Amino acid sequence: MREFIVEADGGSRGNPGPAGYGAVVIDAATGETLAERAEYIGVATNNVAEYRGLIAGLRAAHELDPTATVHVRMDSKLVIEQMSGRWKIKHPDMKPLAFEAARVFPPAQVTYEWIPREQNKHADRLANEAMDAGKRGERWSAADSTAELEAADAKAASAAGGHAPTAAEGTRTTVAEGAGTTAAAPSSGWAPADMGAPATFVLLRHGETPLTPQKRFSGSGGSDPALSAAGREQAERVGAALARRGTVQAIVSSPLARTRETAGIVAARLGLDVTVEEGLRETDFGAWEGLTFGEVRERYPDDLTAWLADPEARPTGGGESFAATAERVAAARDKLIAAYAGRTVLLVTHVTPIKTLVRLALGAPPESLFRMELSAASLSAIAYYADGNASVRLFNDTSHLRG
Repeated sequence: MREFIVEADGGSRGNPGPAGYGAVVIDAATGETLAERAEYIGVATNNVAEYRGLIAGLRAAHELDPTATVHVRMDSKLVIEQMSGRWKIKHPDMKPLAFEAARVFPPAQVTYEWIPREQNKHADRLANEAMDAGKRGERWSAADSTAELEAADAKAASAAGGHAPTAAEGTRTTVAEGAGTTAAAPSSGWAPADMGAPATFVLLRHGETPLTPQKRFSGSGGSDPALSAAGREQAERVGAALARRGTVQAIVSSPLARTRETAGIVAARLGLDVTVEEGLRETDFGAWEGLTFGEVRERYPDDLTAWLADPEARPTGGGESFAATAERVAAARDKLIAAYAGRTVLLVTHVTPIKTLVRLALGAPPESLFRMELSAASLSAIAYYADGNASVRLFNDTSHLRG
């Protein structure tokens, strides 16, 4: 059985501030570096960045050999103690990250060790390189990392006449777990001139289905209804309004029937193709699918009470928690921001994903999901800048549906 060492780190310049992570997979027997991972993740805290680094490192190791044993070494006392089970995970933003890390490998295959920061320079360097790349509006690449390191080593060796340091130390501040958040910091709606055009997501909730007027739970685990006649008319009105504005450059849809149908109607009006993104699907509401809120309260009162109080709680019958939905939506968001930097994209999706994107952009708590009203065929918009800032520009606009 192979044995890997995973060294991971994350940093935030501001805490929260522009953040990134780095991770390296090492062959325990030979000391050979097998894989490197690094990414700029926008505005976040150290805690979030460190967990994201851990997840990336474990995933890289899993890609190499899912049967290997893994020894994780990090200078984050918080992450090591929580993943070892010695410290309780209290903050709701940390729980889904820890859960994701724990399910990459079977727990019996992974051990954890805290190390001083001086012994974690490789991962620390990668995290700082990712943050530097994000500041330039670029994505980190292993090729650029190697070139930068070789140039820095040569320069330092020439100046000092001896062995050059492996990396420049980046500025990093540590805070308690309670400050952790994956949300981008709110911005005033503009960015400095050198920041470039943001990736702008125009968020369209699908048109009505037969279940919509009855206010029944309709997620990704139910009957997957098509649009009603009213829903198709709503989609036509959205397409006409967006055609007049002339700003949408691409369309991405959830895989469910009602969103793909809505997207198809709008796309025909705009002359664009539709790309499907699995991460934009609605939450799976389990046994609640097709029921009204009152029916759920009558049949599953305890489960409903828990669901309303805890983002980790799942609907009856193995549905998806809001915490799991948020993790999935955030991953899709990051993927789409990278793919559509500087462009305006229509995302045709559902109530929970749209509310989640708004919540994360505002840095609002999970319970804010229950305090937003989102109508069928409504439009919202969020701009994402290269420095990680987000600006909510529109929410639940239905003016195109009137008249």
